[in-house]
Amino acid sequence: MGWKYKAGLGLIGTVVIIWVASAEITQRIFAEYKQPFAITYLGVSLMVVYLPIAFLKDWICSLFDGDSASGTSIGLDIPPRINELQYDPEADMRSCLMTYKDLGEREERQPLSTIDQKDEPHLPEHGGELSSWGVVKCSLYLSPIWFITEYLSNSALANTSVASTTVLTSTSGLFTLFFGALIGQESINFVKVVAVFVSITGVAMTTIGKTWASAEMLSVSESRRHSIIGDIFGLLSAISYGLFTVLLKKSAGSEEEKVDVQKFFGYIGLFTLLGLWWLAWPLNAVGMEPPFGFPHSASTGEVVLFNGFVGSVLSDYFWALSVVWTNPLVATLGMSLTIPLAMIADMVIHNRHFSAVYIFGCVQVFAGFIIANLSDKLSVRAVEL
Repeated sequence: MGWKYKAGLGLIGTVVIIWVASAEITQRIFAEYKQPFAITYLGVSLMVVYLPIAFLKDWICSLFDGDSASGTSIGLDIPPRINELQYDPEADMRSCLMTYKDLGEREERQPLSTIDQKDEPHLPEHGGELSSWGVVKCSLYLSPIWFITEYLSNSALANTSVASTTVLTSTSGLFTLFFGALIGQESINFVKVVAVFVSITGVAMTTIGKTWASAEMLSVSESRRHSIIGDIFGLLSAISYGLFTVLLKKSAGSEEEKVDVQKFFGYIGLFTLLGLWWLAWPLNAVGMEPPFGFPHSASTGEVVLFNGFVGSVLSDYFWALSVVWTNPLVATLGMSLTIPLAMIADMVIHNRHFSAVYIFGCVQVFAGFIIANLSDKLSVRAVEL
């Protein structure tokens, strides 16, 4: 495994910690400011800050790299792997040893159409770098999917507990495998099926398992939050999350070779900021949202803004990199680690107790994540051999 894969696993762990903390903060915000749409719109729109950062980074790189950098990343959209061959000393040595006679003999053995195809630079569908307009188009059609994912997750937090939301969104591993196989982005093998089955079984066990606080019984308001509406929102969020994860990997390539993830999410923030604000009125008309309003206090507004930057802008970018640097299934199952982390946090902070079934379910969720990683390592070694 390369350093990017290992860094992607580290990013998954970072995102898990941020998401659990952000979910707790979001639910505390809903106690005073129950506006799922407003919080979602703010969090996604704030990602527009990545656009000036990305363009500034490109400008600084162009100053240092000069014409070579512009020819590689801005000029002909040739995949990086093709460009790297030009600077390989061994490749240069081999090319120098080839004579014109060798080339002539090779051309005589091949049909004209085959020669023409090999003379042209081969730009595979999944390997070539996307143009700036291509990045914009990918961001445009994925923006609604990501906004829906975030909105459904926040709506679930507004109607049910953090634990229930975390458990339900963790079922996205099943949908990631399904959508990935459907569009040819994810290959299905026995180990991956076992990993998803183990993870989903663990999620079901945490749902069945009991949890209680030692000092107090569940209050009426707390039990009311475990509503069927919140559970439905959580499950729908898992479906859209799985779809977005697979499409992101398909758009970005294997190691961010096709699209700059920073620009990608920056454009998602821009399109959300300019094109999705009007959804507040139809959502209010159908009864899914209360009338729009601003936070009643400055302190609440500051918490909302801070949570938007850390819980959406920073964590979502880290998560996107983890998807690109690992693969959709590993990243999705990795997010299932929020369940045992939330359990540990409840035990330490809230002195909450859990049944043996709940704890064993958390262990299975973690086991599914490990099995998925072993599947990737075995597949990579098989390819190398």
